[in-house]
Amino acid sequence: MQDSTTVAIIGAGPAGLAVAACLRQAGVDFVMLEKEQQAAPAWRRHYERVHLHTTKRYSSLPFVPFPKDYPRYVPRHLVVEYLDAYAKRFGLEPRFGETVRAITRQGRGWRVEATSGALHASHVVIASGYNAEPLLPKFASIDAFKGKTLHSADYRNAVPFAGQSVLVVGMGNTGAEIALDLAEAGARPTISVRGGVHIVPRELFGVPIQMVGMATRFGPRRLNDALFPVILDLVLGRLEKFGLRRPKQGLLQQISLASRIPVIDVGTIAKIREGAIKVAPDIAGVSERGARFTDGSQGEFEAILFATGYRPGYAKFLEPGVEPGPSGVNARASDLGLYLVGFHNAVTGLLREIGIEAQAVADDIRQRQNRKKAAEPLPV
Repeated sequence: MQDSTTVAIIGAGPAGLAVAACLRQAGVDFVMLEKEQQAAPAWRRHYERVHLHTTKRYSSLPFVPFPKDYPRYVPRHLVVEYLDAYAKRFGLEPRFGETVRAITRQGRGWRVEATSGALHASHVVIASGYNAEPLLPKFASIDAFKGKTLHSADYRNAVPFAGQSVLVVGMGNTGAEIALDLAEAGARPTISVRGGVHIVPRELFGVPIQMVGMATRFGPRRLNDALFPVILDLVLGRLEKFGLRRPKQGLLQQISLASRIPVIDVGTIAKIREGAIKVAPDIAGVSERGARFTDGSQGEFEAILFATGYRPGYAKFLEPGVEPGPSGVNARASDLGLYLVGFHNAVTGLLREIGIEAQAVADDIRQRQNRKKAAEPLPV
């Protein structure tokens, strides 16, 4: 491994690739470390039917739009194709098989300890993504269940579940879409929903919901949060009768305070209306043959699939006491020389935010390097 570099980029997913491309355009040297053996490993592992929920126009990485012949909502395999072409275009060659074990202060820079050795970097960009480590809820009786259990990270398609009764735990975008996939393949899914959930159509009156979200930035949040339920009831109907209630927090308030984006419906609600997908409340316990719920009801299931999200996981390799600032450029990140990219889940779309953050971080690093050079004494 190279002994030193200006920037160490942790992760070769969309965020890492975007930062690397921006640094390359700025003429700043870097090393990109990726624990897997390919770039964009999370996208390669995604379940087969997944598409971008945001439009290709506002989801591409810096400098390179999605090809014109790609559909508006790009499917997984074309996202992977795009990311591979992106890396090739900028000559990005991550160091694969490099698991980062520790990032600690070393002088004015950072020491990055990885699989093949230590690397000194003036700046570090953590771009390892939200989906680094699957989160599994703890149920005291889960070991009693005789059926199959898996996390959504291990779900590929509905073929193994055809004809089966499947409990999907969690109704985020992943849980909602997997339930739809299961229903369309002849399985009998039930979604367990903990608390309330905001649901929006992928397009509102023909306008992509991403663009609607972008427009809401120019109006008062409270007003928009008051208007959204009225509009969504008109478009989707009142969903309380199906067991789907809204949280107390408004849609935009929840995004701002909890970084929780709404479920973008791509057909799940229609299947719920048809009865092809059932809705249940939170799980109270698991038995050998199924689960019981907090409303006293119970059901028998042949499989339980946990769509319960992920955690970033970068805290485990950061020096204790080191707290990076929010995702993107901010005073703390700039002072530390330690940046996060790709950890701001916004209504305008994660990939769009990644592009904005990557360019801002690259510009900040370039400017700091220029100031450093300007402050160096001239040779005698």
